[in-house]
Amino acid sequence: MNYNPVTNEVIQALEQIVGARNVKTAPEVLEAYQSDESLTPDLWHLPEVVVSPGSTEEVAAIMKVANQYKVPVTPRSAGTSVSAGAVPVYGGIVLLMERMNRILEINTEGMYLVAEAGARTADIQAAAKEKGLMYAGDPCSADSCLIGGNLATNAGGNKAVRYGTTRHQVYAIEAVLPNGKIAHLGAPLKKCSTGYCLDQLIIGSEGTLGIITQATLKLVPLAPYKLDVLAVFTDLKKATALVPQLIKAGLNPTSVEFMDNNFVRSASDYSELRLPHYEDGIYDIVSIETFSEHELDEKMEKLAEVCEACGATDVVEADDRVWKVRRNCLESTRVFSRVATSEDLVVPVTKIAECIQTLVEESKKYDFLIFCLAHAGDGNLHFQIMKRDMPDDEWERQLAQFRAFAYPYVYQLGGRLSGEHGIGYKRLSYMEQYTDPVELELMKTIKKAMDPNGILNPDKIIHVE
Repeated sequence: MNYNPVTNEVIQALEQIVGARNVKTAPEVLEAYQSDESLTPDLWHLPEVVVSPGSTEEVAAIMKVANQYKVPVTPRSAGTSVSAGAVPVYGGIVLLMERMNRILEINTEGMYLVAEAGARTADIQAAAKEKGLMYAGDPCSADSCLIGGNLATNAGGNKAVRYGTTRHQVYAIEAVLPNGKIAHLGAPLKKCSTGYCLDQLIIGSEGTLGIITQATLKLVPLAPYKLDVLAVFTDLKKATALVPQLIKAGLNPTSVEFMDNNFVRSASDYSELRLPHYEDGIYDIVSIETFSEHELDEKMEKLAEVCEACGATDVVEADDRVWKVRRNCLESTRVFSRVATSEDLVVPVTKIAECIQTLVEESKKYDFLIFCLAHAGDGNLHFQIMKRDMPDDEWERQLAQFRAFAYPYVYQLGGRLSGEHGIGYKRLSYMEQYTDPVELELMKTIKKAMDPNGILNPDKIIHVE
């Protein structure tokens, strides 16, 4: 694509909108925004200017300037993406949402919360909890990620098996479209059949169709009874076979998290904790929530029976130490390699056991280091693949070879490339390769119609000439 550079004239126009102190061009600042949490330096690109708006109107004005001068804009939340979704591929403007961080309203009768896009997810969860309610969106990076990024990527997380992903937690959004117009989409209604569902079109579009600036989020009653169980296995097949049995038993768990022994050991070491069966344990962490103590007791008894029937070596209560280890999984792998990539495959829940077993076996053919964890209850599995002592070209060759097996296999099972991390820039070519041509063309048609200048987060999800 052909874009114009950010000139002094553009910078002056941006300063008039947000103030000079909110427009940054210093090299050290630009370098900080060349990447997200993806550990693949060849995906990184420097922006030309970093801008921090303080209101929806300022975001709209920035987009109008960008269209006028044909300068690309890359919206950025907290930068916790691992798919290069916030990387400015063509330079231009990085638009930070961090100043727009207010929680504007908590309506306990209507059971919704209104927040700006820069509000921290953990702060939203805490604000809801203070009112005896729960915001069910719960990505593993909740302590640092922002709600706008969750919405843009349709983030998943630990509670998705019961409550759904981020898009299921939203009544309405306010968004700035690529042309600078402000759209108010959706409403706090239980049902609506009035025209196209445009709020859901913007949610999950990874900032390519609009910049979400505000959201009305659904809240649910906070279940008073909860118990987390750690089921420890020493056999991979038995550990992965647990999920279908939980579903058949009608337990309706809030979350089911899987960790292979590589992650158990690395995350335990990183957390400075030693959990049961550190040396050989494979973990399934199961959460149950209920509104009566009697129901909790019944479900826990049934859960223990299912775990034991599947061959669990140990079934114990999972305390905060277990969840700390789970949260530190990805961070813990950085001691092994600073060059790594995270796969985010998703398959039907009934295929999760088969998929993990097959891909773990396939990975033994390669020289890289590979760890596996999964949001097993919703079929979403992550492989953290780390470069070891090998030349760059050999790393790229082996990685491509593994993907050439894994991706067609996942699609054969009825799965897709990404369950929650998104396509971003990282999986752009694979999206073109594996997506149905009619579906892909429809996406490109929508993008061209909404963003004719192609300036909003270009080369994310799809490439449009």
